[in-house]
Amino acid sequence: MTIEQQSGSMGSAFFALLRRDLLLAFRRRTEMLFPIIFLLVVVSLFPLGIGPGPQLLARIAPGVIWIAALLATVISLDGLFRSDFEDGTLEQFVLSGHPLTLISLAKIVAHWLVAGLPLVLLSPLLAIWMNLPVESLGVMVLTLMLGTPILSLIGSIGVGLTISLKRGGQLLSLLVFPLYVPILIIATAAVMAASDGLPYTAFLGLLVAGLITSVTLAPFAAAAALKISLSSTNWKLSSANSTRISLPVRKETSAPPPSNSISVSKPIPSAMSDCSFKTSRCWSKCMV
Repeated sequence: MTIEQQSGSMGSAFFALLRRDLLLAFRRRTEMLFPIIFLLVVVSLFPLGIGPGPQLLARIAPGVIWIAALLATVISLDGLFRSDFEDGTLEQFVLSGHPLTLISLAKIVAHWLVAGLPLVLLSPLLAIWMNLPVESLGVMVLTLMLGTPILSLIGSIGVGLTISLKRGGQLLSLLVFPLYVPILIIATAAVMAASDGLPYTAFLGLLVAGLITSVTLAPFAAAAALKISLSSTNWKLSSANSTRISLPVRKETSAPPPSNSISVSKPIPSAMSDCSFKTSRCWSKCMV
């Protein structure tokens, strides 16, 4: 197979897997709508909780929108590889001959299109709701456009490591939140700089550099994490089969046939013999 044919087969496999994940996501619309509803609810609660002051809302708007988008992304991360892992499809992907890195990248892109892109499209509405200045709307959308793919790429590594655990969602949050903090700081700083009329291109450059680095390295790390999880699952199954204890089968013994003769172990003394013994004893005393 030539290089052109191999690249063509990899490209067709990438788009076929991307189309499959998108179709499955649109069939499960409740899971697709849950991050969007979560984002709307969280952002809407802040004006109700701290008051409708326009200056205060405009000041906290970048952080509120970005924190809500981050939490919505983390909520949707658990389904990135979970369904394919539970029904055995992920193992079939590994055995298909295609690179696991390509498969991971296709699933990450599908996840961002389903969970990240709607958050980007809703951000102008949420920014207006939080009284963000008009000159900062474009910067807010741009930071989310650059930052949400980084969230999906970094989160895929944590999902790959915790996919074989029963309560992996709790551990996933502890793994990815420290890695999300720099993205949150840079993105909110860019929006606040645009609101204050300061230059913000340096912050956007950092986000672009982070996106390029994540696209380059995160699929390989996610593929390695998936291999570790799959190998650990197979090892657990093999060890469970090898340590299975075989209980001995209890053999039922048949009872001996009843005999017609009755065996008496101890003779029962009769009343006549007892009386004769007492009479002879008394007679001997009288003679003495």
